[in-house]
Amino acid sequence: MQIKQLVDVHFPEADRIQLVMDNLNTHITASLYKAFEPKEARRLASRLDIHYTPKHGSWLNMAEIELSILSRQCLNRRIPDQDTLRSEVAAWESKKNTCQAKPSQAKMDWRFTTEDARVKLKKLYPTISEK
Repeated sequence: MQIKQLVDVHFPEADRIQLVMDNLNTHITASLYKAFEPKEARRLASRLDIHYTPKHGSWLNMAEIELSILSRQCLNRRIPDQDTLRSEVAAWESKKNTCQAKPSQAKMDWRFTTEDARVKLKKLYPTISEK
């Protein structure tokens, strides 16, 4: 979805829009100034509160990986209609979930642990003190 559409069409009455984005290099306010005239870019940027997901450990990374796997394994051909698409994706999902117990080529090896996050992102994680 485009930022302008988000601001002007979907949330025209909102004073501020909370926007959660990954750390892709184009997901910065400066990109608005490349896409729009300065006055318009400033207007759009002034309505946004941008919050970035952590660079290491983002759930969005896992979602993007899963969508990439879906694309390669299921959607890499012409699909004639929405009903066929739903059916094909459901079959792919069922097969993937059934095979999850077995080793799979499409398995994620997520190495950024909670302990790593507590060190790297210590200001974002609360410290639990035992008394």
